[in-house]
Amino acid sequence: MSEFKVKAISHLNAEFSVPGDKSMSHRAAIIAGLSSGECEIRNFLPSEDCLNTLKAMGSLGVNYDIIEEMEGYGPTVIRIKGRNMKLQKAPFPIDCGNSGTGMRLLAGLLAAQPFDTELYGDDSLSSRPMGRIINPLSQMGANIESKGAKPGCAPLLIHGGTLQPITYEMPVASAQVKSAILLAGLFCEGKTTVIQPAETRDHTERMLAAFRVRTQREGNTITIRGGQVPEARDFHVPGDISSAAFWLVAAAALNGSRLLIQNVGLNETRNAIITVLVRMGAKISDIVRSQEDGEPIGNIEVCGRGLVGTVIRPEEVPNLIDEIPVIAVAAALAEGTTVIRNAHELRVKETDRIKTVVDNLRLMGADVTEFDDGMEITGGKKLHGAVLQSFGDHRIAMAFAIAGLFAEGETIIENTDCVNTSYPGFSKHLQAIMKEKSDHAAFEMKTIIHQSSWH
Repeated sequence: MSEFKVKAISHLNAEFSVPGDKSMSHRAAIIAGLSSGECEIRNFLPSEDCLNTLKAMGSLGVNYDIIEEMEGYGPTVIRIKGRNMKLQKAPFPIDCGNSGTGMRLLAGLLAAQPFDTELYGDDSLSSRPMGRIINPLSQMGANIESKGAKPGCAPLLIHGGTLQPITYEMPVASAQVKSAILLAGLFCEGKTTVIQPAETRDHTERMLAAFRVRTQREGNTITIRGGQVPEARDFHVPGDISSAAFWLVAAAALNGSRLLIQNVGLNETRNAIITVLVRMGAKISDIVRSQEDGEPIGNIEVCGRGLVGTVIRPEEVPNLIDEIPVIAVAAALAEGTTVIRNAHELRVKETDRIKTVVDNLRLMGADVTEFDDGMEITGGKKLHGAVLQSFGDHRIAMAFAIAGLFAEGETIIENTDCVNTSYPGFSKHLQAIMKEKSDHAAFEMKTIIHQSSWH
C-alpha cells in the first residue's frame, strides 16, 4: 500500500503543466467512439477512471490504437475509430472502476442500445446513488435494474431499447445527469430537453459542438435533437484545472511563492477555484491563449501573499464540488473564518467528503465545525503533522498532501494508490516541490516536473 510522506516547504517557484482534464477525457472517448470515422485524441488522461471508460467503449466494438503513452500509466494519444452511432453488445459486464462519471455517462448511452449491458464498479462506486440517472432514463422508456446492496446503487443491469424524448427538470444540479440524458437523447426521435436548477459544467455540450452535434441553450435549459451523428475529428484535451487546484492553493497560501501552470482548461463552468482564491486574497492572473476545440485554454500564474477566509456562495458549489477538499485546506491556512454550505453532494462522492475533510483537518489541529451540508473553518492555527487516511479518495489524499506542506513535522497520508484515478504522476510533482530549497534547486525542480509532464 502506497503512502505520501510530506514535510513543510518554505519556497515554491515553479512552472509546469498538469495532466489532461478528467471530465473531458471521459467524454472524448465516448463521443469519438460514436463518431463517423477516425479521431485522434491528444493529451488523454491515462488515469484508471478514464482508461476504464476507454476500455468500456472498446468492449462495445470501438477500435482504438495507442499512439503515445506515459510509461507506467497508459495512453496519452489515442486514435479512435468511431462506430457511426452503431455499438455492439459487450461480451462481458463492463467495469467502471471508481468512476461515477464513467458509469453515469455510459448508462445514458447504453439505455438506448438494442442489447443488454451490466455496469459495475468498486466498493466505493457501488455505494454511490444512481437513482438520479435511473429516474430520468426510465421516464424515457429505459429498463434499468439496480442490483446493488443499497437501493439505487450499482451494479446496474441495463435492458437497452427504443427511448422517447422527454423534458426533464433536474432536482439537483449535476453535469453527469445532464450528460447522461443528452447522450440518450442523441438516439431518440425528436427533442430531448434538460432543465438544470443551476449552471453545471458544460463540457458535454462543448464537445458535442466540436464534433458538429448541435444543442440549443436558453438560460439553464439545454435541448438536443436526436438522430445526429458526431463528425469525426481530432481533439486536444486541456490540462485539468481540478488537478491544478492543489498547486494553486499551495502557491496562494505561501508568501513569496510564484507558480505558473501552463496549458490548463479555463472553462467558465470550471474556474470557480480561481474566483474563490482571488476573493481569499490570492494574486492570480489567468490568460486565455486559445479557444481550442471549443474549450478555452491558457496559463494561470499565482504569486503567494497569504489568504483570508471567505464564504462559499450557493451558486458556486456545483462548479466547485471537486475543489472543496483543497479549499477547506486553504481555509485552514487562511486568517479568519471560511463557511462552506449547500454542499450536500459531498456526502455521496468517493467518500463522505464532509466527514473525511473535517476529521483529517481536526487531526492536524485545525478548528472546524461540521454541518449536514458543509463546514465552518477558522483558520490561523498552526497545523501539525499527523498520520491521515485517504479513505481511498484521490482528492482527499491530494488535498492533505498540500496541507502537509504547511504543517510542523511530518504528515503521512496512507493508501494513496487512489490518486491514479485522476492524477497519475502527482507524487513526482509533490516530491519535486518538496526538494526545492534555493533558486538553483527551483530551476532543477522545473526540469524534473517537465520531464514527467504531459506534452
